[in-house]
Amino acid sequence: MSAMFRALENPNYRIWAGGALVSNIGTWMQRVAQDWLVLTVLTNHSGAAVGITTGLQFLPMLLLGPYGGVLADRYRKRVILLWTQLAMGLTGLAIGLLVVTGTAQLWHAYVAALCLGIASAIDAPARQAFVSELVGQDNIANAVALNSASFNTARLTGPAIAGVLIAWVGTGPVFLINAASFAAVIFSLFRIRTSELAPPAPVSRSKHQVAEGIAYVRRRPDLVLIMVLVGILGAFGMNFPITNALMATTEFRMGPGEFGLLGSIMAVGTLAGALLAARRSGPRLRLLLGGALGLGFFTILGSVSPTFWLYAVILIPVGLASITFLNSCNTSIQLSVEPQFRGRVLALYLAILQGGTALGAPLMGWIGSEFGARWSVAAGGIIVLLTALVAVIVVSRRNHLTLRTTLRSAIKRAPAV
Repeated sequence: MSAMFRALENPNYRIWAGGALVSNIGTWMQRVAQDWLVLTVLTNHSGAAVGITTGLQFLPMLLLGPYGGVLADRYRKRVILLWTQLAMGLTGLAIGLLVVTGTAQLWHAYVAALCLGIASAIDAPARQAFVSELVGQDNIANAVALNSASFNTARLTGPAIAGVLIAWVGTGPVFLINAASFAAVIFSLFRIRTSELAPPAPVSRSKHQVAEGIAYVRRRPDLVLIMVLVGILGAFGMNFPITNALMATTEFRMGPGEFGLLGSIMAVGTLAGALLAARRSGPRLRLLLGGALGLGFFTILGSVSPTFWLYAVILIPVGLASITFLNSCNTSIQLSVEPQFRGRVLALYLAILQGGTALGAPLMGWIGSEFGARWSVAAGGIIVLLTALVAVIVVSRRNHLTLRTTLRSAIKRAPAV
């Protein structure tokens, strides 16, 4: 098997990846349906309402994510995933039935987003750390990249399918399809051969496990840099559902099909970045910095795009840069963190990433509603680019390199992600 797909040689990983792909497609379909429902059915194109919905979905990760990491280090991850996947499926079923029956209100969407966020806060650290149990230390980098490729294959197809279905039958059936898709990942968890898993020794219960995880990160300057970058980029540079929804509807006057198409076009870049990452043996700091620089630059470029189709094309390098940055962060943590801390550090990483999105989403939505969609996109791109440049300066000083050398290395990597 090609080195790009070597993790798939593991039977357990193949089973897990198949179920996850089906579920990911459903998840991306629901994301489009949720934003469209709030933006056009439950409100009159309120970017702020979309931002609040996104914030409610990601805020629990900021508040509960670290405790989810403690659970991932303490208990069997497969069992945690069975319960969290079931909870998310039932939430999708509930909101879908409300929409289909014509009884959905804005507060229903808010509650559903919050419930999904709570389940995800427990699910995400266990799911990320579960990868190492499936494939072992040698194939972690490849498995992380393939997970990302699966996620972005779903991102390529899910929004397009959702856009067609919304235009044809409305948003309700899309929620119901997503609810049904969770059966695939639950089925895969039952099929996995537990005797072939390689779990680390469980961490014993103590009073200060979250604090221990935070202290571990504080002792590692490389992890601190990742956490700071992830927080700022998550808050201001990765609110794509909000900015794309506003650009499609208010700036270019497009419908649900074109809105869904933006997500699929962007996924071309993220999928390409994930597959390129699968060929690499490990993370590189210059790839991380290059991805951050590329994300800021191309986001600013998208904010001044005169036409819908040019904006859509620019989303390809935006997706390429964003997934290179995120893959580099995730792989760095998976490979460098001691097993007994992996769940808690991954939880902190996800809490900062998604918590940053939760805090930034209402602000970006408000900017779009008050000043226009282009200002929302431009503001995010400028903040991301400035943050990336500061990170380049910090790395240059820490490694005793010239700023020009570090910046040149990062820029060379940005288009090759």
